[in-house]
Amino acid sequence: MIRKIHENLLFWKGNINRKVLLLRGARQVGKTWSARHLGKEFDYFLEINFEFDREVHAFFESSLDPDDLILNLSAYYKIPIEEGKTLLFLDEIQACVSAISSLRFFYERKPNLHVLAAGSLLEFALEELPSFGVGRIESLWMYPMSFDEFLLAKGEERLLEIKAAASPSKPLHAAFHQKLLTYLRQFMILGGLPEVVKTFIQTNNFEPAFRLLDQLIVGLDDDFTKYKKHVSVFLLRTIFESVVHQTGNKFILSHAAQEANHLQIKEALQLLEKAGLIYRVYHSAGNGIPLGGEVNLRKFKFMLFDHGMFQRILGLKISQLLIPTDYTSIFKGNLAELFAALELIKYEDPFRRAQLFYWQKEKKSSNAEVDFLLQFNHEVTPLEVKAGTQGKMQSLRLFMEEKRSNLGFRTSMENFGEYDSIQIVPLYGLSYLGDSRVSRKLKEEKV
Repeated sequence: MIRKIHENLLFWKGNINRKVLLLRGARQVGKTWSARHLGKEFDYFLEINFEFDREVHAFFESSLDPDDLILNLSAYYKIPIEEGKTLLFLDEIQACVSAISSLRFFYERKPNLHVLAAGSLLEFALEELPSFGVGRIESLWMYPMSFDEFLLAKGEERLLEIKAAASPSKPLHAAFHQKLLTYLRQFMILGGLPEVVKTFIQTNNFEPAFRLLDQLIVGLDDDFTKYKKHVSVFLLRTIFESVVHQTGNKFILSHAAQEANHLQIKEALQLLEKAGLIYRVYHSAGNGIPLGGEVNLRKFKFMLFDHGMFQRILGLKISQLLIPTDYTSIFKGNLAELFAALELIKYEDPFRRAQLFYWQKEKKSSNAEVDFLLQFNHEVTPLEVKAGTQGKMQSLRLFMEEKRSNLGFRTSMENFGEYDSIQIVPLYGLSYLGDSRVSRKLKEEKV
């Protein structure tokens, strides 16, 4: 299955000013597969897995000189390591701290050698280093598959092209809209972990995919033991479960774990963030750009990194999710909001860590909340998420009135459309909001 991240990897390959590249993200998001796929573009591909190939740790512990490392690794694996011809892939690099230290020297002394590294728990290993290769190493963040990638995996290239050509002023034909909703329901249930999607497509059956999802959840739980020197395994599991149940709502620390204080809870949350298992949504006043300039550090939400895992952990009724009836009641647990958050993250520039923001106005008499704040044409633009096809937009209109915003978005099960200054983007079309062309489209539609 071709991932869109491959385009970024090809850009890195051809960039004469490239640096050593770190692929970062949670386990099972496809980092290793993407590296191997890129390896097909080279004459030679050498993959080292530091969790499996423990013997080669000695090479990095005895010397960090790239010439010594190239000589030893080439002889050990019997694969040539030549600048411009070989992709050297260092996988699970967090298992060998010395290998991480070597990356800066590869950049300084072998700038024409393509060196790619990946690690699922990399942030923990970086904490052990007194200094890291600032200015010598760049990062590329990977996430589970997006809906657009799901369509590609299903062989629906033409449908994807038709969807990409749609906009609030050019809605899709009803037949295409319904077909996309069918795929959307499948994807919201499955999630975006590549192996799960592949299993579903190969079998055309949800059950094998669900069994794999359940196994991955168990494996994720087992991984918590690797963090035990930082936070107790029991507390991590408790906090992780609390994130699942509080998804879509302002996170309440006191509801997370009764047996821990706020400092311990915050530390556990930070570890889960570092592992790429949860993403923080920051509260912003939303008065202007940058949105991060008016963050309230005491208010935030958390989103689980995959909506397939989310529905399996919560035990949502799959049969109901597949039936196009009242989605407002069916999408309990704020699945629609989680889906929207993850889609927005996946369409961000992968060379920088994605950030999400929301707005909330709390009063004794009434509350107002906008699910996400986006940046378009150097303006703050609100986005409201609706699980079904109906619903009031009072909070969205209130924000637009207070902030004098000229444009607002609503995403739902509806087709593309417009309500005055509010544009409707379907949940399956959130790539429209992440498209670098959207600013130009909005300008063209206003003319």
